[in-house]
Amino acid sequence: MDFFTSPADVSEGFGPSAVTIGKFDGVHLGHRAVIADLERTARDRDLVSAVVTFDRHPLSILRPDAVPVALTSNQQKRELLEQTGVEATLMLTFDHHLQSLSPEEFVDTILVDTLQAEVVLVGTDFRFGVRGSGTIETLRELGAHRGFEVRIVPDVVLDSPPGDGTRRVSSSWVRELLDEGRIADATVLLGRRPAVRGVVVHGERRGRELGFPTANLEPRSEGFVPADGIYAARVTVGGEVYDSAVSVGNNPTFDGVPEKQVEAHLLDVKPDLYGKEVTVYFHDWIRGNVKFEGLDALVVQIANDVEAVRQLLASERV
Repeated sequence: MDFFTSPADVSEGFGPSAVTIGKFDGVHLGHRAVIADLERTARDRDLVSAVVTFDRHPLSILRPDAVPVALTSNQQKRELLEQTGVEATLMLTFDHHLQSLSPEEFVDTILVDTLQAEVVLVGTDFRFGVRGSGTIETLRELGAHRGFEVRIVPDVVLDSPPGDGTRRVSSSWVRELLDEGRIADATVLLGRRPAVRGVVVHGERRGRELGFPTANLEPRSEGFVPADGIYAARVTVGGEVYDSAVSVGNNPTFDGVPEKQVEAHLLDVKPDLYGKEVTVYFHDWIRGNVKFEGLDALVVQIANDVEAVRQLLASERV
C-alpha cells in the first residue's frame, strides 16, 4: 500500500482513482464494508483504490474538550487499512488550514487535483468542508461539475442488546462496549480482536513477589484500553504468541498504582520482555476488579483467574 501524509507527497501521475473519505477509527465492519465496495469499484473500472483519512479526530480542532479516545493509533490504523488490500492511503493532518477549507476547496485540492478521482464512495452520515457545511448533495453537485461520480455505501447494521433493536456499527458503539468490558461484542463489530500495543517497562514487581510475574505496558500504549478488570488475552512479541491473563486498572488492593495500567501474566513461560514492544489481543472478560483483604486471598483469586483464562483460551482451540 502506498502511504502519503500530504497531497504534496502524491505523485503527479497518480490515479485515476476510486476514493473513500473518513476517520476510519478502529477500521470496524462499517469501514470494511465501504472499503470492500471501494475495491470492487476500482477493479471494475480499472482505477486505483484510495482512502483519505485524518491523523486526528476533527473535534481536536473544533471542540478539544469533546474528543473521544481513539480506538487505534495512526500506526495501527495504517496497518489495518493495509490489511484490507486498499492500494493507497492519504492521511491528512487535520489542522486549522484543513478545517477552514470550503467544500469546493477540499474537493478541488484533494479529490480532483491530487487523486484524480472518478468515483467517490462515502457513508450515509458524510459531511465535509468548513464546519461540516458540505453534505452528500453538495458532493454530488461538485462531482457533476468536476467529472466524478458519488456513491453512498449503506450502513452496516447489527443487533444491539435484547430489547434495543438494531444499531448502525460505529466507532462510538465499539467504545461503549469496550468501556463495559464487553470484549466478545466489540470483537464482532471490529471484525478482529481489540488490541493495545506498547513497550514493556519495569513495574513494582508485586506480581513477581506473589508468584505471578507480569509484563507491564508503558502508560501511553497504542489502542483503546478496555474497562478495568481481568481478561483472557494473547500477547504477541517477535513472532511469538503467549496465552495470558491480563489485568487492567489500578489494582485496588495496593495504594498508589496509576489508573489504567495494563499488566500481562504470560501462562507457563517467563520470557524477558523488558524494553520490547508487545501487542495484547483481548479475547474475553473474566471478572471486575475488587479489593482483597490481605495477600493470601489475592493469591488464591489470581490462581483461579489464571485457570479460568487457561480453560477459556483452550476452548477456542477446539
